[in-house]
Amino acid sequence: MSPQAPRRELLADVGVAVVALVLLLQPALHNPDCDCDSYPWWGYALAIGSALPLVWRRRFPFVTSGLTGAFSLAVGLSSLPDPPVQAAGLVGLYTAAAYASRRLSVTAGAIATTAIGVAVLLDSSADAQDVLVNYLLFSSAWLLGDSARGRRERADRLEERAAQLERARAAEAAAAVTAERNRIARELHDVVAHHVSLMVVQAEAGPVVVDRDPARAAAAFDSISATGKAALTEMRRLLGVLRSDDGPAAPLAPQPGLDRVGELLERARGAGLDVRLEVVGDVRPLPPAVELSAYRLVQEALTNAVRHAGPTRAVVRVAYAPAALGLEVTDAGPGREVPAPRGGAGLGLVAMRERVAVVGGTLVAGPRDGGGWAVRAELPLADVRGAT
Repeated sequence: MSPQAPRRELLADVGVAVVALVLLLQPALHNPDCDCDSYPWWGYALAIGSALPLVWRRRFPFVTSGLTGAFSLAVGLSSLPDPPVQAAGLVGLYTAAAYASRRLSVTAGAIATTAIGVAVLLDSSADAQDVLVNYLLFSSAWLLGDSARGRRERADRLEERAAQLERARAAEAAAAVTAERNRIARELHDVVAHHVSLMVVQAEAGPVVVDRDPARAAAAFDSISATGKAALTEMRRLLGVLRSDDGPAAPLAPQPGLDRVGELLERARGAGLDVRLEVVGDVRPLPPAVELSAYRLVQEALTNAVRHAGPTRAVVRVAYAPAALGLEVTDAGPGREVPAPRGGAGLGLVAMRERVAVVGGTLVAGPRDGGGWAVRAELPLADVRGAT
């Protein structure tokens, strides 16, 4: 409701009270040629007492109905000439039915019905027509007020429902933003952990071979440069989602999938890992969530292999089955059993488990018999529960 609404309502109610007062005083405005007695002062007082409560009818509907009804009854039982219509009493009863509680509304209607009956019994000049007309007028006023109250309550319910829907949409939007930020956080972890780990390994290997094999050292530094550029490109793509300015957005590359696993292998080879790819089954397009989860799983597993196993052999095995995608990344390690789970103190293993859980898959990671490490996952291809 606007700040001006109460003022407009008050002015409207003052207007209603003035109209009701004029109707009640109409008998006093008689023709000068008429021999009627002059209108008594207490007649004006009764008319004003009937109309004045209508000014506050919205704030005190039941009290207004009681006051206007009492003064209207007094006018009807007095020796004053009857006005053409008991406007104040009708408006008062309408107000009680429209704005008072249901219990008070019914009470006001019962009081009005009783008051009309008492007036008929006490007024010897009343006839059946007077009774019928009064009951029809006051019952119509009550019914109209009750109908207005029903429409207003329905409008209030619709407004509240719209507000609830708006709050629900706002909550869903906030949840979507949170989920997107969590997704970006996972993506950033995967990108930074993979690329930076490769860069660190390559940077450490460069000085070792710079004297005896300058060409290999140069290749290592070239690989560091290429890896850094790739990391920056992916980070810009992800962080671009969080931009709040109105400038033109940079075109976003598609989410990586299994078709780009070869790039991961090349980077791992550049860091000294002798890795090969084995593909079993018929290669085919997979759901985007499975493609991204599989790519990130291989990326994290190769990162851990480079970081923990050092220069060694590794195998990436991708198995296409009718209902699931199987992934296995194994490395030979330094020829002995790994003493502690990789990624146990960081986010690597946690990130892999989250990736697999997004699509409802299973993950097993741990040391292999005889040394090395193995990461095995199965990603279902039906009823994928997550989205990219």
